[in-house]
Amino acid sequence: MSLQVTEATFQQEVLAAQGPVLVDFWAPWCGPCRIMSPRLDEIAKEYAGKIIVYKVDTEKEQLLASNLGIQSLPTLLFIPKTGKPQGSLGAIPKESLVKAIREVLLVN
Repeated sequence: MSLQVTEATFQQEVLAAQGPVLVDFWAPWCGPCRIMSPRLDEIAKEYAGKIIVYKVDTEKEQLLASNLGIQSLPTLLFIPKTGKPQGSLGAIPKESLVKAIREVLLVN
């Protein structure tokens, strides 16, 4: 299951994470976000102990989303343990999620 994160917890949960992180910026009214939600829950279960999947409700966390430059939903942010974070916009197939986890987060 994905974990909710807020502006108050983003720094300690996401940026200070000890391993790779996937952050889903979503909104309840967003159709593509609703498509991605079960895929991300599957990924969170399949990669438990290897990556952490967080969700940010942009309706509740508008300031956080704005500060991070989130303009399209869903936006996925792949943050490797070391290296530069990379983003993905829109709904993507599970195979693309797995590919990004392997290539960006360096997790098999």
